Amino acid sequence: MEEILDRISAEIYSNSYVVIDGFIEEEFRVALLEEQTRLLNEGKFRQAAVGTGDKKQIRTEIRNDQVLWMEADQLTPLQAAYWDKVDQVRKAINQRCFLGLKSFEGHFARYPIGSFYIRHLDQFNQVPHRVVTVILYLNDSWSQEDEGALRMYFPQEDGSERVEDVLPVGGRLVVFLSGEIPHEVLPTKKERISITGWLKDID
Repeated sequence: MEEILDRISAEIYSNSYVVIDGFIEEEFRVALLEEQTRLLNEGKFRQAAVGTGDKKQIRTEIRNDQVLWMEADQLTPLQAAYWDKVDQVRKAINQRCFLGLKSFEGHFARYPIGSFYIRHLDQFNQVPHRVVTVILYLNDSWSQEDEGALRMYFPQEDGSERVEDVLPVGGRLVVFLSGEIPHEVLPTKKERISITGWLKDID
């Protein structure tokens, strides 16, 4: 784990993002996926919205995934175990990058077949305290034909953009600076499951 944490902090420092395969053990991934499935079957998920406060609204032309927010004081044992791992990531990034990260918020995210989330930034005027985005994929299997990639955009000095697509392979962790990397979820041909969250600079 120490080697993984060192790599995460080093690549966030130098590249603003990192992709880590096999971040969690397979048994843990399966257990998290089974818990997500149970919560979904219990009707706990809700249509994802955009905006916050009075400006919060469901806009399916922007995103049409479903989410279940995790409450920090009501975590299941599995969720708490994952939060502990994210807290190790938080401490490692703080030690190397001095970002003043203090807390984490996150939710299960489910993209049904055909769903997507158009290009956006995770940090904007209404949520300025999201500093680092942390995504863990829980899918049993994934291939290029399933599509549904996370597409990230990187501005180049000549004014162009470099594009990188990351498939949501189970156990894969993606970490990036929330205010620097525009990204989108491309339409998926298979149900797509993750835990998506943000390390914040407030408690």
